[in-house]
Amino acid sequence: MQDSRTQVEIYTDGACSPNPGNGGWGAILIMGENRRELSGAETETTNNRMELLAAIRALQALKRSCSVELYTDSSYLRNAFAQGWLENWQRNGWRTKGGKGKVLNQDLWQELIHLTKTHQVQWHWVKAHAGHPENERADELAVEARKGLVEKED
Repeated sequence: MQDSRTQVEIYTDGACSPNPGNGGWGAILIMGENRRELSGAETETTNNRMELLAAIRALQALKRSCSVELYTDSSYLRNAFAQGWLENWQRNGWRTKGGKGKVLNQDLWQELIHLTKTHQVQWHWVKAHAGHPENERADELAVEARKGLVEKED
């Protein structure tokens, strides 16, 4: 049976300088001929939080349940879903492997779990800064958003 959900490609990236410090995120959503770019920034954040926030904001922008191919250069983001880290963290009470410490960014992970119950998401990793046009553009959006935040502080 064919999935009747709208097909969407999403490319995301996060940037932080210094890390931790001011950060930005960027996302590109592509549905057929339609393309939408999103970005934002936060102070006192980390690169990983920006990577997660890019995916969250992109998925939140979808107005109905979609079938999503999400591309990220963050192994942290992709592997949490693709390698079962999230299930393990939840089973361990949001503790890291071996119960050594609390899982960082639990608030964002929980939001992503919620969003992946609405959308069917396939996670893909792409190499950063390797010439992939959409990944490069998502990086530009994230860096521009971060720099815009820095300029507001000056």
